Amino acid sequence: MIYIAADHGGYQLKKHLLRYMKNELNIEAKDMGAGEYVETDDYPDFALPLAEEVAKDDDNFGILICASGQGMCIAANKVRDVRAILGYNIKGVEMGRRDNNANVLCLAGKILSDEHAAAIVKTFLKTEFSGEDRYKRRLNKIQTAE
Repeated sequence: MIYIAADHGGYQLKKHLLRYMKNELNIEAKDMGAGEYVETDDYPDFALPLAEEVAKDDDNFGILICASGQGMCIAANKVRDVRAILGYNIKGVEMGRRDNNANVLCLAGKILSDEHAAAIVKTFLKTEFSGEDRYKRRLNKIQTAE
């Protein structure tokens, strides 16, 4: 399952990405809010529930959007078994999936264009974890620390 959520800083981009995923990628994502634009909402109220859902199953992925992506990323990474990354460019996201088995993508709603964000999401969803021993070893060290 793919989950998506945004606070006010990412509300418009989330709406665009939901349409893009459905119409261009033929992927349905579960929208975990915000259901409407509320300028005073708080990103942890969306990041933490989404991260909890992602952590329930290795096949789950999440997309979080706030103004910079950073607040969502910090909050999501507080949840055990979540590996959230910032998605500012395509190559970084590709490496985050391939090398770090990232399962949550955090986007900057006030920085990225709709088209750039869509390309980043496509890369995130289409890139597989390499499964190389060195990357598994590193992820196991992180998991032990959790």
